Amino acid sequence: MEKEELTRLAEKALEGDSKAIEAIVEGIQAPVFNMALRMLGTFADAEDAAQEILLKVITNLSSFRKESSFSTWVFSIAANHLKNYKKHMFAHLPLSFEFYGDDIMNGKIHDVPDLTQNVEKNILAEELKMSCTNVMLQCLDAESRCIFVLGTMFKADSRMAGEILGMTPEAYRQRLSRVRRKMADFLGEYCGEYGKGKCKCADRINYAIQSHRIDPSHTDYTSAKEIAADTMLGVKEAMEEIDGLAQSFSFVKTYEPPERILQFIRDFLGSESMSAVKNS
Repeated sequence: MEKEELTRLAEKALEGDSKAIEAIVEGIQAPVFNMALRMLGTFADAEDAAQEILLKVITNLSSFRKESSFSTWVFSIAANHLKNYKKHMFAHLPLSFEFYGDDIMNGKIHDVPDLTQNVEKNILAEELKMSCTNVMLQCLDAESRCIFVLGTMFKADSRMAGEILGMTPEAYRQRLSRVRRKMADFLGEYCGEYGKGKCKCADRINYAIQSHRIDPSHTDYTSAKEIAADTMLGVKEAMEEIDGLAQSFSFVKTYEPPERILQFIRDFLGSESMSAVKNS
């Protein structure tokens, strides 16, 4: 959805137009969900956080002053919410690149029985690849993770990203380059899928199942429908190639959000709570 269209819908929504509110949610739910997925690491946590962010957007529409684009305003709400989100799994189980590297080098992957439950191994290997690279982002601190997601998934230019994160464009570019280099170095050293490392997803399937990193009966990534990045809510104003690492991060894919998110918002729009918001 074009940013100008979102701004127009926001104006109608402020007049109490419920259809305009639902249209806004339909336009922003995919980028909000995908940002939450990369920031938090799991589909379940991303769904919960996305619902909370969308409610914040709806109930705070009157604070949109048009001093920036509507998409910048939405991403600012999402970034602040996700950087401070404490209810996700990895808030209580912090990771580090040192831990990840040690597990790759020393994990007893050949001492585990077959736990695949007759699910095809190529499906589970792809599930592990997508899950692993996403969870690996949890090795970054929350702000660095947010910088990586904005710059790598959404390709936000430094002016807009800096506005979203409350930093200068120069500081954003420097931080993004450092974070991307750290990720690329780790992938290059350890990952056999995206680098020259010894870790191969197909060899670690049973170990990952035993460690509860993937579940053969519940494959989130391979079950989700991938969508083209250029259908997302755009924040890119101008391409900025700062480090030549774009091909290193092909794992940063975008997915359709669960239908439950939109249904949750529809239920809220028809509730007494929404009536109270409109009347306030």
